Amino acid sequence: YVSQGASIHDKHLEVIVRQMFSKMRVKDAGDSDFIQGEVISKTRLSEENDKLKKEDKKQMIAQSTLLGISKVALATDSFLSAASFIETSRVLIKAAMEGKEDRLLGLKENVIIGKLIPAGTGLKK
Repeated sequence: YVSQGASIHDKHLEVIVRQMFSKMRVKDAGDSDFIQGEVISKTRLSEENDKLKKEDKKQMIAQSTLLGISKVALATDSFLSAASFIETSRVLIKAAMEGKEDRLLGLKENVIIGKLIPAGTGLKK
């Protein structure tokens, strides 16, 4: 962008880089339903490992991974958010075949369906 005369503030680059490093690649699935090599969010990994720990089962082992910005957008937990970016038909067909449900936790998916965003007065406590 800079080479074409556009200026970018550092905080915007920080957000992009944080998203690019926000995923983990499963090295050992332990007793979970995930498979080795699957890419999941750090939040999902933490939730699953907490559940496995409570059940006294083997926890997952994962490694931080760098994804390109397009792959990060498609690897989100929200299929509505992923479908709004690229490959809309493929994302929606895959979600339907897998019987996925979108928990509508992010800003983008709530805007898509015309619901209050989870911020400000729309934030549920």
